[in-house]
Amino acid sequence: MKGRVYILPLVLLLSFPLVSGCSENVKQPAVAGAFYPADAGVLRTTVDAYLAAAPGPAADHGRLITLIAPHAGYEYSGQVAAFSYRHLEERSVETVILIGPSHYASISGASVYAEGALATPLGIVKVNKRIARSLINEQAQVAFNPAAFEKEHSLEVQLPFLQRTLKNFTVVPILIGNPTREMFQHLSEKLTAVLRSDPKTIIIASTDLSHYHDYGTAVNMDKRSTDAVARMSLEDLEGLFISGGGEMCGSYPVLLAMMVARSMGATQGELYRYANSGDVTGDRGRVVGYAAMGLYKSALSEQNKKFLLDLAKRTIKDYIETGRTPDPKIADPRLLANGATFVTINRNRMLRGCIGNIEPLMPLYRSVIQNAVSACSRDPRFPPMKKDELRDIDVEVTVLSPLEPLADVKDLRVGTHGLFIVKGNASGILLPQVATEYGWDALTFLEEVSQKAGLPRDAWKGKDAKLYIYTAEIIKQSR
Repeated sequence: MKGRVYILPLVLLLSFPLVSGCSENVKQPAVAGAFYPADAGVLRTTVDAYLAAAPGPAADHGRLITLIAPHAGYEYSGQVAAFSYRHLEERSVETVILIGPSHYASISGASVYAEGALATPLGIVKVNKRIARSLINEQAQVAFNPAAFEKEHSLEVQLPFLQRTLKNFTVVPILIGNPTREMFQHLSEKLTAVLRSDPKTIIIASTDLSHYHDYGTAVNMDKRSTDAVARMSLEDLEGLFISGGGEMCGSYPVLLAMMVARSMGATQGELYRYANSGDVTGDRGRVVGYAAMGLYKSALSEQNKKFLLDLAKRTIKDYIETGRTPDPKIADPRLLANGATFVTINRNRMLRGCIGNIEPLMPLYRSVIQNAVSACSRDPRFPPMKKDELRDIDVEVTVLSPLEPLADVKDLRVGTHGLFIVKGNASGILLPQVATEYGWDALTFLEEVSQKAGLPRDAWKGKDAKLYIYTAEIIKQSR
C-alpha cells in the first residue's frame, strides 16, 4: 500500500480514446488504473462522491491565491484532496499553475510542460502554452523536459478533480527537481507577474506530508508543517525541513507557491482538512500524512484593527512603565500569520518615533509589539520616551503589503503607495501617509525617499537605484 501511495513505480501507461479533434500532442495518462480509476464513469462517480462529502467554503476569506492538495492514490488521499477542490467550485478560474515534485526523473531545476495537452479518462486538459513558454529560461535551469512527466503522478492525479470542479480552463504544469536559487527567483518573479496580471489564475501545489512514521509522530510533525504554512512563514517551514521537524515530499513546490502567494499579499493560510493513511487503513505503524489547505489575501477586519492599535498603545505604556511587554493569547489566524508593520508615535502632533519592518518575518501581532517597543525607545532620532509623555501621544499602526518593483515612476500613486529605495548599501522607506500629510507630488516623494536613504535627492534616477512600491492599511485613532 505505502509504495503505491508514494514513490514506488507502480504505473500503468494506458491509452484512452480522446474526445477531441485536436491534432496537438497529447500526453497520455501514466497512473490511471493505479492511483485513480481508469474507467471514465467510475472515475467521475468517485471524484464526485469525494467532493460531495467535503464541505464548501464556510466564510469568505478574501482572494484565494493558492491551494495545497495531496497526490497519493485516491483511496488514501482522495477525500482530503476534495476538501481543497471544493473551494474551486463556483470560482472564476481560467488558468491553473500546477506545481509538484518530480518523483521519478532527476531534474536540475524545474521542468515546464509547454505544449499540447494532458489526458485523463475524463478527457483532455489543454496546456496554456503562452504562459508555460514564458517561464522557460535555460540560465535559471527552467526547461521543457517532456520525459520528466512521462511517469509522474504528482500533477496527473490533480487533473480529474480540476475537470470536475472547473469548466473551461488551461494548466501550466511545473515539476521541481533539484532546485537552485536562480530557479526559485526566476519562477517566483514570473509567476507573481502572471497572477498580478490575471486574477483568474490560481496556483495548486501538490504534496504529501510526513512519510512512514508512527501515527502520533506523524500527526505532531504534520501539525508543525501546516501551522507554518497557515502563518505564511516560509522561514519556519524551511527550518522544519532542514531540522527534520517536518516533512513534505513536495517541499520545494510548497515553498515556491508560498513565495508567490506572499508576493501577492497572501495574509494567511487555512487548513481545510488533515488526515493520514492510518485513518483510512487502520494501520497506524507507518503512515503518510495528507493536508488540504488554501492561502488567502484578506483585509483586516475592524476587530483586527482595533486589537492591533490597542496592542500597540498597551505595549508602549507597559514597556515605559515596567520594562515588560504584553503576552496576549491569540487565536485569530489573520493575526498569527506573519506580517510587516510600522508603529508611529506622535506627541502633540509632532513625530516622536517611527520604527517598522518591511518583510513579514514574524506573526503580525508580534511585529506590532516589537515595533511599538522600538518606536518608543530605539528610534535613533529621538531619546527614549519618559512616563510623563504618555498622556500626550497618539499612536498609529501601519500594516504593509509586500514590496513590488516600480517599473515606471508614472505608476506611482501618491496617497496610495509607499516608497522603498535601495542603492548600493543605502536604503530608505517612506510610508504612503507621509506624502499625503506633507502634500507632496510624485517627484517630491521620490526625492524625499532618496534623502531618507542618505542619498542625493535625484538618486532615484540612477540606473543602479531600485525602487519598490507597496500599499498599507493605516490604523489610527486620536487619544
